[in-house]
Amino acid sequence: MNLSLLIIVPLILAVAGLLVNSQKQVKGIALASGIAQLVLAFWLAISFMLQRKSAVSEFLFQQHFEWFRHLNIGYHIGVDGISVTMILLTAFIVLAGILVSWNVKRMSKEYFFLMQVLAIGAYGFFISLDLFTLFFFLELAVVPKFMLIGIWGSGKKEYSAMKLALMLMAASALVFVGITGLYFFSTTHGVHDFNLLTVADHPLPTDKQKIFFPFVFIGFGIFTALFPFHTWVPDGHSSAPTAASMFLAGISMKLGGYGCLRVAVYLMPAGAQFYSNAIIVLACIAILYGALVTMMQTDLKYINAYSSVSHCGFVLLGIGILTKTAINGAVLQMISHGLMTALFFAVIGMIYERTHTREVSKMGGLLKIMPFISTLFVLVGLCSLGLPGLSGFVAEVTILVGSWQRVGAYYQWATIIAAASIVVTAVYILRATAKVIMGPLKINNSLGEAALAQLDGRPAANWNERAAVYLLAGGIIAMGIAPFLVTDFIYPATDFILQQLSFK
Repeated sequence: MNLSLLIIVPLILAVAGLLVNSQKQVKGIALASGIAQLVLAFWLAISFMLQRKSAVSEFLFQQHFEWFRHLNIGYHIGVDGISVTMILLTAFIVLAGILVSWNVKRMSKEYFFLMQVLAIGAYGFFISLDLFTLFFFLELAVVPKFMLIGIWGSGKKEYSAMKLALMLMAASALVFVGITGLYFFSTTHGVHDFNLLTVADHPLPTDKQKIFFPFVFIGFGIFTALFPFHTWVPDGHSSAPTAASMFLAGISMKLGGYGCLRVAVYLMPAGAQFYSNAIIVLACIAILYGALVTMMQTDLKYINAYSSVSHCGFVLLGIGILTKTAINGAVLQMISHGLMTALFFAVIGMIYERTHTREVSKMGGLLKIMPFISTLFVLVGLCSLGLPGLSGFVAEVTILVGSWQRVGAYYQWATIIAAASIVVTAVYILRATAKVIMGPLKINNSLGEAALAQLDGRPAANWNERAAVYLLAGGIIAMGIAPFLVTDFIYPATDFILQQLSFK
């Protein structure tokens, strides 16, 4: 398969959307783009599984073209099992985000164009095997986030957009310092190279890894809510429009986790081992702190945003533990959290559209008038607290088992602290569910009794909303019931990472 199609197809359709005039055409082109991306992602997954049976290379479908010859920068792309799962996740959320944005009327052409640019940035990042190209696509995804929040957001949207942009630009600067160090201090026959595979075969000396590993890991960690650099997450999510929130939590935060694993750990294994304990401490703080702070929130979007800090802490814990099981769990958690949090933001957007509030104290008994949406709320809540049979359980249990496997009381205490957050998660999820969904119907004072009564006559969900939530909920359930659908992709890929850790 030609991986460049993942960039070319959405780019062509994004530009086509700018050239038409009617909103119907704009939405039709955007929907066609989302469907095409999902088809390409499934085509890639099937082709990958078929070809991997006879392949010996770690990365398949490689293409390599010179870009800046004098600096040895190339358009070098390829995928392994982890990349393929991230691309599938992106395609799911892109299509769901387009569907939930169906009613956007203000500057709809620009809105859907920016969503496509975000998708292009994510696909390019996940397929890049050249560090400079990878950085290029990472930066490409930052500007659309700023504009989506600043133009189509709500609340303190200008402040939130600026804070997000500055934090992520600072993170990118750290990443750039790190990959520049990799470029200058990892040489093949005296030649500097941004090629990820070449750097992996000729890693930096251990003393240089200790210097540059923190730049790369912290830089990418900021994207995935690394404590204490997580503060952009709640503000950005709360002010973003629904689809942008789905993108931020479901895709953009995964760029950070993927970068920590693919660039920091894979290319600087000695640095990863040296800083392992520090990573575990920060991850445990994020897990427990995020869960405790979530208990104090009264806005549904803030609840989901701060819970994302906790859930992404599990990703960092799995990476920091450096065992095969824990790293596999970290990848599973990235996929699970992406589907789960995107669905949660979609459901919150559906509730807000009908009640005009996100305040828990102003809602109650929604199950009586919104049974379909309320059922989805309960489903995603149960996934968040780790109910068996859903994706959250599979991912978090894998991380905890992998964490316990590492020998030493230090790591066992880290496992216990991380596991304790599940109790806190159960408290805020069940309490929010009880107040919002269960109990007597509570009238929202800002809406009025007469207007709220009209909700009985509204459809439980429009066709586009149903399609979006079925897509995401189906992924959560499928991964929870049949995790081998994902693990068959990622297990061979993590073996190569473990080889780097054991041999270097």
